Amino acid sequence: MTPLEERIGYKFRNSLLLAEALTHPSVRHETLGQGFDNQRLEFLGDAVLQLVITVHLYKRFPEAAEGILTKFRARLVSKDRLKLYSARLGLGGYLLMGRGEEASGGRERLSSLVDAFEALVGAIYLDDGWKAAERFILEVTHEDLDKIEEDSRFDENPKGRLQEILQSISPMSPVYEVVAEKGPEHERIFDVQAIWQGVVLGHGSGSHKQQAEFEAARDALQLRRWEKKL
Repeated sequence: MTPLEERIGYKFRNSLLLAEALTHPSVRHETLGQGFDNQRLEFLGDAVLQLVITVHLYKRFPEAAEGILTKFRARLVSKDRLKLYSARLGLGGYLLMGRGEEASGGRERLSSLVDAFEALVGAIYLDDGWKAAERFILEVTHEDLDKIEEDSRFDENPKGRLQEILQSISPMSPVYEVVAEKGPEHERIFDVQAIWQGVVLGHGSGSHKQQAEFEAARDALQLRRWEKKL
């Protein structure tokens, strides 16, 4: 096995697929279009990644609504997360790229690392099918999947979750303040901010105050600004 194959825990039957997954488009540019690059595999890998995560979330959270599942998936396959997964595997160090691209920091570039990760997924899928790709994806993302499962218990009640966290720090509860009302009377939109100990923790909008408060609490849970006071 190559060092990268050992790192990802997968041995390719067709080593050319791995080489293709690691070939940046700048190589073709510098060789006047000769050879291959990883863009076709990236296209395939993106679809495989989306489907694997979608199926897994659908089975893991049988009671979750479509909107919640969509949000979970977006967190797992965002470009920032894919860059993180790629960096954990050290894919940037294995990329074949043109001299100009490398000199300009291409090995650390967001697009290079995201494309490489998705291309690697596509290569594994072509090399050994769905199960192999699924095993790889779920292994790489398992920490985030576990975190999502922990967070999902409170997703339907973000205000309760926020209050629970803050009251573990101080007896003071968060306060929700309407800062603006927009639109005509029959299509009113409320803007609300969640405040705790003088700190604005988050903002939210909704067609009624309760919805806006829920969104402000969700925003606060993501930003975690209370940690700056600790």
